[in-house]
Amino acid sequence: MKNLLTMSAVIEVGAGLALLALPAALLFGPPLDTPAGATVVRVAGAALLAIGVACWLARGDSQSRAARGLISALVIYNAGTVIAMVYAGLRLGLSSSGLWPAALIHAVMTVWCVASLLRGRATGRGRGR
Repeated sequence: MKNLLTMSAVIEVGAGLALLALPAALLFGPPLDTPAGATVVRVAGAALLAIGVACWLARGDSQSRAARGLISALVIYNAGTVIAMVYAGLRLGLSSSGLWPAALIHAVMTVWCVASLLRGRATGRGRGR
């Protein structure tokens, strides 16, 4: 779980900083040309930054119940992100060079999180502390 938390931290901090600083056109194509849209993207960037910091801090105690809770939350986040991105690409017609690679990264991270939780459950780790 330590590698998973470290990788999640690096990815989410990077994505969070990018969303705080850059327009979302990298992922979805059309620029966000309203103040409300830009604000929502920046709030999302701050949230990703917070997730990344939480993962970074939890990596040293990756077998705790709190770390397992964080990884469970990452499953929901990553799976939800895949669904939203696939919907945006296939149903809404949004496209850019970053959309499908980002969806693929989130799909891989979802599988890694689920596998990590199942592996921890099978070995009895992460219960009680």
